[in-house]
Amino acid sequence: MQTYAPRGPSKDARWYLVDADGKTLGRLATAVAMRLRGKHRPTYAPNYDHGDHVVVVNASKVVLTGKKKTDKMYRRHTGYPGGLKEIAAGKLLATRPERVIESAVQGMLPKNSLGRKLILKLKVYSGPEHPHAAQKPEPLAVPGLGE
Repeated sequence: MQTYAPRGPSKDARWYLVDADGKTLGRLATAVAMRLRGKHRPTYAPNYDHGDHVVVVNASKVVLTGKKKTDKMYRRHTGYPGGLKEIAAGKLLATRPERVIESAVQGMLPKNSLGRKLILKLKVYSGPEHPHAAQKPEPLAVPGLGE
């Protein structure tokens, strides 16, 4: 019996809509990363993009458990000497909630050119409105609080 190997990237990517209202950040990020990566498909291959597009709405209503709002820090560097910038998760969630979800999902994707390609399929919006109605995204149930 031969091992199945796909011929190339999947052409039948679907669109999914995820409501982040009341969902825990880590559980939401794992479900989104799995869809982006394509691990839910029987034709999954680690070296191909078999994933779907994911639209996340209500990013400002995502839940951080414990003391993560004050203790968890997001760091970036400006490129200049002494240019390390830190911001607490609670403050970032109040100002740029899209970045919190994007950062969590990107940390679960491969750190190579495939991961950089996959993160482009993620669209995150802080409110309930999104401009992707033409793609007809299907609702995606994310396990976690309330489901």
